[in-house]
Amino acid sequence: MTHLQLTPPEHLNDSHTFDDLHRFVQRHPRLFVLTGAGISIDSGIPGYRDDNGAWKRSPPITLQEFLGTLAMRQRYWARSMVGWPLVARAQPNAAHVALARLEAAGHVPTLVTQNVDGLHQRAGSREVIELHGGIDGVICLDCGTQHARASIQQTLEADNPALLDVTAEAAADGDAHLEWHDLGGFRVPACSNCGGLLKPSVVFFGENVPKARVEAASHALDAADAVLVAGSSLMVYSGYRFCVWAQRQGKPIAAINLGRTRADPLLSLKVAAPCGDTLSALAGALAGD
Repeated sequence: MTHLQLTPPEHLNDSHTFDDLHRFVQRHPRLFVLTGAGISIDSGIPGYRDDNGAWKRSPPITLQEFLGTLAMRQRYWARSMVGWPLVARAQPNAAHVALARLEAAGHVPTLVTQNVDGLHQRAGSREVIELHGGIDGVICLDCGTQHARASIQQTLEADNPALLDVTAEAAADGDAHLEWHDLGGFRVPACSNCGGLLKPSVVFFGENVPKARVEAASHALDAADAVLVAGSSLMVYSGYRFCVWAQRQGKPIAAINLGRTRADPLLSLKVAAPCGDTLSALAGALAGD
């Protein structure tokens, strides 16, 4: 495996770093691109893990915990009320824009993301499979009604004014590092249609990715020449499995990621560099070929 050290933008033309990635895409023009939290860090959205793939904090809430007790739902929604506005305000960064350019140029027929922030679509990518859903939606588990997360935020703020002036450090995917003293009085939102239990339209830890999404991503992998992972440690199996499947098919795998990935032993090429600089340079170089 080639480990490429590519850091400042002025070094992007180093023939022993960026050029290897450029040649990889020239040899394999139809890419299955898989992105993770690292690609949205430059948009101000924190990631889950450090450079070694370890949790930066306690693991996120599981589906079982969320469904299990009112107290856990109060904790989840209180943290979400404080943390979600950061994701709602976030804008696509250079990495998102570059991938949209690569799609338009025919290099990325389908983009698969583990992120729930919707920034790929806002940057212009059209063929996006969101493995873990989107944080902009909420579903009623009782009647199936879909709600906009923005409307739920209005309800949360109206019902819990004491939290409006509370600040907390932002965490991944609209969470916040909030440990409030009065969670027992926090009002959890209910479905406006039936009064039922609301859940964000995202795949929680402990919850399976819907079969249709996995199958759609699998078909995209079948049609690709190679895999490019961008900004993911691949520690979660929902993303890592595509690298395993690619290896079984004899398809090479490249990664752009700062730090260790679970798939390091499977990689034929690894660029240890920021996603924005690297993907922007790649899109520019391929446009000039």
